[in-house]
Amino acid sequence: MADTPRILFIGDLNYYSKGASRLRAVERLGAEVRALSHAALGDADRGYVPPTLAFRIGWKLGFHLDSEGVNAEALAAAQDFRPNVVWIEKGNMIRPATLARIHALAPGAVICSYTDDDMFNRLNHTWFYRRGLKHYDIVFSTKSFNANADELPALGARRVILVDKAYDAEQHYPIDITDEERRAYGADAGFIGSFEAERAETMAHLARAGIQVRIWGNGWDGFNPGIETLTVERAPLMNTPDDARYTKGIRATTINLGFLRKENRDLQTDRSVEIPACGAFMLAEWSEEHERLFTPGEEAAYFTSLDDLVAKARHYLDHPDECARIAQAGRVRTVESGYSLDGRMKVMIETALRVGRGEEVGPRV
Repeated sequence: MADTPRILFIGDLNYYSKGASRLRAVERLGAEVRALSHAALGDADRGYVPPTLAFRIGWKLGFHLDSEGVNAEALAAAQDFRPNVVWIEKGNMIRPATLARIHALAPGAVICSYTDDDMFNRLNHTWFYRRGLKHYDIVFSTKSFNANADELPALGARRVILVDKAYDAEQHYPIDITDEERRAYGADAGFIGSFEAERAETMAHLARAGIQVRIWGNGWDGFNPGIETLTVERAPLMNTPDDARYTKGIRATTINLGFLRKENRDLQTDRSVEIPACGAFMLAEWSEEHERLFTPGEEAAYFTSLDDLVAKARHYLDHPDECARIAQAGRVRTVESGYSLDGRMKVMIETALRVGRGEEVGPRV
């Protein structure tokens, strides 16, 4: 970026959050940044503060409590920092009146909302979010459906711009692992993520076909199909400041499975980009967006049914050289195509600055 923009960045700044990774990417771009966390900061071990009873009740009623006083802090920052861009991660606790006041205090600022979630889904948004949409100059979303005229635009969003998922170059790269780490984290086929019934049945089907499958993640406590070739760890596998266990788990696994969460209407997920960025082989559910990101059979592999999954898993386990070649090509694609958070944030910030100058921008960046 030729000039140095001033960016007021509001998001969950806990170490494990994607918001914190995006903040670091903006800082690496050389922007002048004022950062506010709208979530309480936990320690390095847990990485978050569990929600209080009051918070949970408020959420049930459709409100996200502003536990960190970020509305008042945002107004103060808008007045004395005079940002060019106000970047708000999701923003369920940001009041419509706060957004309107920011426009008055910093009239040249472009207010952006960014979300990884399906924000048309009532389970993901609050009353504040719905009523505040009209005040955002841009809503950046990774969910294609949200740009449809009958979704976020119908709720008041003036400009919805689609952006693809990204990887964090500080965390997702071809890290070397030891034989001990390969045994500790790896498998013939593996998945790192939370429970979903369809995911569970898919992996059980794969294991019943005789393929060794290993699952890491939250919510799997009640899943125990009693299949000898299926191992359920019932624990998350996360990167910490001292140990990149998530990245090691991907690197240690021969076939990294990628699933699309139907409730969130996923066409791509974080793992869609993080797995190839780690220089690992990905076998994911097919979607048009997956195919656009990585060429089938060359940079990643995709399955369209349970039988197709089993057949392709067997094929790639029997052809490790082909598996390695595809993994390497996927890594090259992530780097050369600008799939990193630094690349994504650069394009989005530049897009916001263009909107601030009154220029036309496209529906996808």
